[in-house]
Amino acid sequence: MEDLQKFDQDFYHSGFNIDGQDNYTYDASGQHYQNEFFSNVLYSGCGTPLPEEYMHSEMTYTGQILQATKHVGSTYTGTDTFDDEPPLLEELGINFENIWQKTLTVLNPFKPADGRIMNETDLTGPVVFCVALGATLLLAGKAHFGYVYGISALGCLGMYTLLNLMSVTEVSYGCVASVLGYCLLPMVSLSSFAVFFSLQGILGTIFALVIILWCSVSASKILICTLAMEGQQLLIAYPCALLYGVFALLTVF
Repeated sequence: MEDLQKFDQDFYHSGFNIDGQDNYTYDASGQHYQNEFFSNVLYSGCGTPLPEEYMHSEMTYTGQILQATKHVGSTYTGTDTFDDEPPLLEELGINFENIWQKTLTVLNPFKPADGRIMNETDLTGPVVFCVALGATLLLAGKAHFGYVYGISALGCLGMYTLLNLMSVTEVSYGCVASVLGYCLLPMVSLSSFAVFFSLQGILGTIFALVIILWCSVSASKILICTLAMEGQQLLIAYPCALLYGVFALLTVF
């Protein structure tokens, strides 16, 4: 055993070298260290030397790893809160105050219309009134939801074309649909009455004519106020009466 240990010590202190052994320096305990020359050579994962620009670049840690860089022109300050966000109903364009004002304007044909409010494209009320009309017709045993929506779309398209031909001020399709949809409210009362009573008679016909006149007068009043078409209310009320007459026919028969 002593001869073997002496042989090992003699082996490490000998001047015998193998190929590639110059890259390491051995001490008496058998541990090897990388010498200064070999430590200056960097290798990539494939075993090939790295490019020259990587050999001489100073690879120092700056403490910015995985940190987002600030873009030039960014306006985010980090102080935005949910308190600064507008209400959800306001983002959806639903204003209950305007809806109530438009409803009162329709219910009272002699009340002056506010052109600023009526010029807004608000389809919340018209959709609700169309659904209410279809629901009351369904309660009366008439499933006419498709007719209600189809006639409404075609009627709004026809009035939109006619108003753009008659008016100097251009009007949007949404504005026309909003006005005609709000003025559909009296027709809902007619269909609600038809749930409990039959309208196929003289009284029913008179009641339907009154509702048609009510809807057409309200719609024409709002439209001439919105488009500044004074003196042309009768010209606008006539096609409106034809449109609401179709809804009355669906309700009566």
